[in-house]
Amino acid sequence: MTTKTKWIIRLCYGLGLLYIAFFVHPPYHFLLLNTFLAYIPIEFAFHIGSNRPKNSLFFWLVILLWLLFYPNAPYLLTDLFHLSLLHPYADTGLIRLSISMWIYYIYMLLAVIPSVMLGMWGMTQVTRSIVKRYHIHHRIVEMGIVGVFTTLSSIGIFIGRFLRLHTIYLLISPEWVLKPIFNMWSLQMLAFVFLMTLLQSIIYVVLRVIRNTN
Repeated sequence: MTTKTKWIIRLCYGLGLLYIAFFVHPPYHFLLLNTFLAYIPIEFAFHIGSNRPKNSLFFWLVILLWLLFYPNAPYLLTDLFHLSLLHPYADTGLIRLSISMWIYYIYMLLAVIPSVMLGMWGMTQVTRSIVKRYHIHHRIVEMGIVGVFTTLSSIGIFIGRFLRLHTIYLLISPEWVLKPIFNMWSLQMLAFVFLMTLLQSIIYVVLRVIRNTN
């Protein structure tokens, strides 16, 4: 990705966050924080490459920070459930033709779709950087790294959605979040992680097919 494209993305997110702050009202004010958190791993991915950072320790430190925040990008997919707050169905059972409702519908999609796609680009960028840096030429290893990232991301989504713990809590108060994380494991939790991993994997494969076709 070119430097110009990166700055265009930064500008779009900056303007988008300002717009949400001033014009998006409750109950959709959560989009401001969630979209900002989804952008953080995208910004980290901008600074990761096969030769950057040059220092190996710093390289893995940036990847660790990216990984801590990465689940916030696909997490926005679960925010789509909040569309039910718009009460989209009329008494007739048909979807209402309410312009204000459709405006908020577009707000949601404009936050979710770019963040998920750019988040997936970031995961691809990080994966390829690792593979190229250490001269790994096996496709299975590359796909295995993607599998690890998507699985860990799904666990992070579960923590955020059901334990209501933001990534930032791990940095400012890790001892407070460790206990609920240790106690969250169950068959239902694992089923959720499997489903979210499957969803992310399908999106990743579709984007990869599109990229290879181009």
